[in-house]
Amino acid sequence: MRILQAVTLLSPDGAYGGPVRVALNQSAALRKLGHDVTLSAGVRGYESIPVEQEGVPLALSPARTLVPGVGFAGLTAPGLLRWLWQRRREFDVVHLHLARDLVLLPLAVLVRLLGIPYVVQPHGMLAPRSNALAPLLDLLFVRRILRGAAEVFYLTELERTDLTTIAGPTVRLTALHNGVPAYEPIEESGDVPEVLYLARLHERKRPVDFVRAASALLADGVDARFALVGPDEGEGAAVSALIAQTAAITWEGAIASGAGPERMRSASVYVLPSVNEPYPMSVLEAMSVGLPVVITHDCGLADLVTRTQSGIVCEPGVEPIAAAVATLVRDRVAARAAGARGRAAVLNELGMPRVSEQLQRSYRCAIEGS
Repeated sequence: MRILQAVTLLSPDGAYGGPVRVALNQSAALRKLGHDVTLSAGVRGYESIPVEQEGVPLALSPARTLVPGVGFAGLTAPGLLRWLWQRRREFDVVHLHLARDLVLLPLAVLVRLLGIPYVVQPHGMLAPRSNALAPLLDLLFVRRILRGAAEVFYLTELERTDLTTIAGPTVRLTALHNGVPAYEPIEESGDVPEVLYLARLHERKRPVDFVRAASALLADGVDARFALVGPDEGEGAAVSALIAQTAAITWEGAIASGAGPERMRSASVYVLPSVNEPYPMSVLEAMSVGLPVVITHDCGLADLVTRTQSGIVCEPGVEPIAAAVATLVRDRVAARAAGARGRAAVLNELGMPRVSEQLQRSYRCAIEGS
């Protein structure tokens, strides 16, 4: 099959996060099955725009901010529309990693107008009334896009409910997990354990909670190092101020897109203190390399972590995060066992072969039903 995957933004620091990682993982797995897959996106931050990543051909158009002050939602990449129009007969099916932004919404409208079969994967990004413009955008665009999709993939039951609220009971909903490749396992040394936060420094991710929990643990005499890795999205100044006098807490800045699992392999514990987190790829990647994880009850992976005993699920906030981290750091044998259980669970339940087989079936049904 000739497959086009589309996501909002590709950048060297991986700022758009999980949806890009999911799209690349899916594209690479589908190409291994012999399909012709191209990934399209808006692009910024590169000196020279890449034409492939991780073996996946790319079709990228410069992204610019059309509506300031609303983050990724204000981005646009009109060159993608021209590119797709010129190549409209070259694809059998389109996979839209959809959000309410001005890159993917116009592209999705064009896909519908061209009559190309398509599926939609929103990654929890279409929660009703998630911003002031959501009701209007849903009325004008999102509802029609969802209803016209051959399938709409959801991650959690909450997302299923949200999508039904937006598009009505006739939308064709199917559960689809975020698959994870089989990354190499951790190579933790016997030295001082490292506690890792690897995510965007955005308020919703709660990096400040991580730093304050780390400071509290160090004050209590816990022997550990704490590292934050990720681009600044508003919390960098606060993090820098808090860690200025503490050598045991560092912020390494952004790393290259796709480099997260390799960085995780040298850590001992992974922590994501975020709230309202639908289904974070970073947690799945940490589990895949064998790290025990600390997440909050607000995370869409809380049930998986609890069921597989692969870490600790706690309430949001500094004190619960600190207590969970202390438990894992002080009992490294139990922490390693939790990490091993998480790795086994991810590889057995969320491996890419299972996901790519499901996508193949969905794409064929979309094409046959068009």
